[in-house]
Amino acid sequence: MQTFHLPQLLQKVRESDQRWLEFLRAPSLSMGIYHLKAGQADPQKPHTEDEVYYVVSGRASFRSGSEEQKVGQGSVLFVEKNIEHHFFEITEDLTVLVFFAPPEGSLQKSSN
Repeated sequence: MQTFHLPQLLQKVRESDQRWLEFLRAPSLSMGIYHLKAGQADPQKPHTEDEVYYVVSGRASFRSGSEEQKVGQGSVLFVEKNIEHHFFEITEDLTVLVFFAPPEGSLQKSSN
């Protein structure tokens, strides 16, 4: 068993000034914290894995394929693999808990 405490993970993200902090990688999934500042662009590209986002804090809009949705604290989003998606119009610093299944990058590595 592994235990993580969200306040400690969020502090690590703030101290690192990085957008992405992966904190769990297992055979079936990976997890991380994604942090974008208000007004910052979201540069992510489609992933080869299914993905779930849980918005911990902040406000933004989210586009997945042709759909758009305003998101904020408590929003949960599911994005199928290979679908173009990103956050935009980030009006408050955005912190998101991200789940990938299978682990992020594992399908790309196995196909090379």
